[in-house]
Amino acid sequence: MRTSEKQPAANAAAGLSGPASRKLPVPPRERKPALAALAVLLILGGALATTLLVLNSGNRVSAIRVVQQVGAGQKFTPQALEEVKIANDGVDFVSWSQRQQVLDSFAAVTILPGTLLTNQMGVRASSELGPGKATVGLALKPGQIPAGVQQGDRVQVIFVPSRSSEGESRVLAASALVFAVGDKSRTGNSGQLTVVVEAPAAPEIVAAASSGQIAVAELPGAR
Repeated sequence: MRTSEKQPAANAAAGLSGPASRKLPVPPRERKPALAALAVLLILGGALATTLLVLNSGNRVSAIRVVQQVGAGQKFTPQALEEVKIANDGVDFVSWSQRQQVLDSFAAVTILPGTLLTNQMGVRASSELGPGKATVGLALKPGQIPAGVQQGDRVQVIFVPSRSSEGESRVLAASALVFAVGDKSRTGNSGQLTVVVEAPAAPEIVAAASSGQIAVAELPGAR
């Protein structure tokens, strides 16, 4: 009887130390060499970009930026220029140290505000203020000048008769350069304009302007 009572206990002890009590095997971690290499490349690329930014931030030069519109053939003014710092990337920008030479030159094309000045944008002589040209002052009333006309724009100068007996409206200058703009009144778009026209047309334009029979039309596409 004693022998049979100890048999189950021995079997239980043997069961605890059998295969059921052992830990399940853990699969080895899968290695991904491609992802590791990509991570290294990204880190190196970011470090290189940061280094280039740091190097370029210290390699900047003073250039000239136009802050007021300058029409083709017009002379540069001090008010139209400002100094800016830009990266020295090899572009042919005009240095701020050359601003006096710029002030002695004329715009080869109409230059809009915000433009960085290059050597190709300036010329020594103006094609607009040369022989055969004349500057004419116009005192215009509301309705005779469109809103927003500024220095460097192109306009048509139009004869507008006050009476039908004086004939019909006609163009006196097909593409006059706005050389200067005076202060406009607070009650409308009237103001003073100085325009560059062909010299032969100047006497008729002056006569019509003195009698208030002049209007201008802006030509945005002719800049």
